[in-house]
Amino acid sequence: MAREVLIVDDEPVILDTLGKVLRDEDFEVTTARTGEEALARVQEEPPDAVLLDIWLPGLDGLETLKGLRGRAPGVPVIMMSGHGDIETAVRATKLGAFDFLEKPLDRDKVILSLNHVLELHKLEEENRLLRQKIDRRYEITGESRAIRALKAQIQVVAPTDSWVLIVGENGTGKELVARTIHRLSRRASQAFVEVNCAAIPEELIESELFGHEKGAFTGASSRKRGKFDLAHEGTLFLDEIADMSLKTQAKILRILQEQKFERVGGDRAIEVNVRVLAATNKNLEEEIRRGRFREDLFYRINVIPLHVPPLRERREDIRPLVESFLGEFSGMGGRERKQMSQEALDLLRQHGWPGNVRELRNLVERLVIMTPDPIIRAEHLPDLFRPGGRAEAAGDHFWGIPLLRAARSEFEKAYIVRKLREHRGNISRTAEAIGIARENLQRKIKAYGIEAGG
Repeated sequence: MAREVLIVDDEPVILDTLGKVLRDEDFEVTTARTGEEALARVQEEPPDAVLLDIWLPGLDGLETLKGLRGRAPGVPVIMMSGHGDIETAVRATKLGAFDFLEKPLDRDKVILSLNHVLELHKLEEENRLLRQKIDRRYEITGESRAIRALKAQIQVVAPTDSWVLIVGENGTGKELVARTIHRLSRRASQAFVEVNCAAIPEELIESELFGHEKGAFTGASSRKRGKFDLAHEGTLFLDEIADMSLKTQAKILRILQEQKFERVGGDRAIEVNVRVLAATNKNLEEEIRRGRFREDLFYRINVIPLHVPPLRERREDIRPLVESFLGEFSGMGGRERKQMSQEALDLLRQHGWPGNVRELRNLVERLVIMTPDPIIRAEHLPDLFRPGGRAEAAGDHFWGIPLLRAARSEFEKAYIVRKLREHRGNISRTAEAIGIARENLQRKIKAYGIEAGG
């Protein structure tokens, strides 16, 4: 594909000579003799690059450069001058010029500079498209009332630097909410650093969060920057924060308050500026009552609480979610785009989705890969989703229990655990939902040895 270059110079000889050189290198060339003419051409159809003379009649080169940055900010500009000086070159660079070439022009330098700027511009465009693709991947899908409310809260919260506590069941998309907040924030151009607090062993979490100095412990062969350090000026996402030990919680609290820390084995205080987003699938107030989470840390991170609704509370979003996942997975490996029948969608809407959106996403991926037909129908769904299959699959465990009384107790325990999980460990809401007194539910929880956190 031919690359178009606009040459702006008031000397006809320059326009003619430079135009021939560029055409010999397979560039398409257009010309302008004034800054005003150049701005009009760029407004009409932006070229791939501009060669712009500093000294022009009327609107000079630097003023023309300002106009180009306003009308076509993505078009790279190379300045030319027969009276070049350092001050002018610096001003041009500050205004956004890519390069500064002195006259008489050297043919090879012009070609090299143009090729360089066009290659850089191509990479920037690819990066922009990649960012758009990533942004689409991290968009929150759905238009249910619950999701619209969540999106509205995110729009208000994101531009601030306030800390946010994101709560919700496993698989609801808490990380997606965190990434959306970061993407819409003033820190979007800086790092988004995620820490899965549940996945890091207790003995390594300090090194992961704060980094360590060389020789701080056996195996520390070099200095390592921690997550707080890496997130400087950006966003730090503490996922499953309730799974940190009380000892680590105390250190986290101190750092959050002071915004400075020391690496493991170090004695120098490192100051950071991070926005903290935290997430958990647990009821932190219940965890505080049980002595497993620090109350002062809770109040520090719970500046703005956001609740991510479970999928069973937003069933109308199942269709757009399925459509999104079908598009994502059908495009992998050159597969044709698959569709899902209305009957299959209706069955998916009836499911309880204990694994929430993550469970739905995994199911769609499996169906796209394993279904040979272009349309995924009800018969392609696992038995759990088909009529009769739900009750039979859910009850398989109980057929092996010989006594009715034991089977009844097993079912009641499993039922209570499931309902507590649905209500994030809140005993009062669970009791109200299943139609028994709170005191009665508490006795059953104690009798069955159930943890109220679900």
